[in-house]
Amino acid sequence: MSTGIKTAVVTGAASGIGRALAEELRARGTDLVLADTDTDALSEVATRLDATGVPADVSDQAAMDALAAKAPDARLVCLNAGVVGASLGAPWEVPPGEWDRVFGVNVVGVVNGLRAFVPKLLASGERAHVLITASLAGLAVFPGGGAYGPSKHAVTAVAQHAAMALADTPVRVSMICPALVATGMSSEGADPADVAREALRTLDDGVFSVVPAEWRTAVVEQAERLACGQQPKPPTPDSR
Repeated sequence: MSTGIKTAVVTGAASGIGRALAEELRARGTDLVLADTDTDALSEVATRLDATGVPADVSDQAAMDALAAKAPDARLVCLNAGVVGASLGAPWEVPPGEWDRVFGVNVVGVVNGLRAFVPKLLASGERAHVLITASLAGLAVFPGGGAYGPSKHAVTAVAQHAAMALADTPVRVSMICPALVATGMSSEGADPADVAREALRTLDDGVFSVVPAEWRTAVVEQAERLACGQQPKPPTPDSR
């Protein structure tokens, strides 16, 4: 199946969901410009997929501008890079530097990507797509998790704001909100290849967000409790 897109950019492409997105896109005939801070792993993936590898820290606007300059013909931008901090406890247990780093990559990295690419996509006048990797932790609140969950809640808000701002343009925005994925962040979870395939469905199906089916009820119930002023409680998946 072809995406119909000649060139795509993927950040955080050296491992996990980013690597799976790159592999799936390459299998569909898409040319790739891949970015990551892990230069050795990035070089391996880029060589294997006959892609252009660009070492880049998404939290650095200049680096993202340079990445955009390397991919002037890209019409799909996958803003996927993300990190989990070492501290997974309550908010006050997370050191200030860790808050800065997690938000710098997960949130500011997405904003930097939008800033670097969206004006160019709009100027092209062509159909284009921005795919943002959020998380189930950005739709539901779980106990603990350190700075990661709050950062992903900010990402989901940024994605929605961007989609609204671009609603009357040829540039679409979508986001994926996976639960646990078997990546460098977790030894358990879904296969990144399955997550990537589901993510790329948004290009053709017009879906804005991809949320695991077993968690949809929990997300709605938690939002209803908040709207009704009830105390929050941990979400649980639908076992049906």
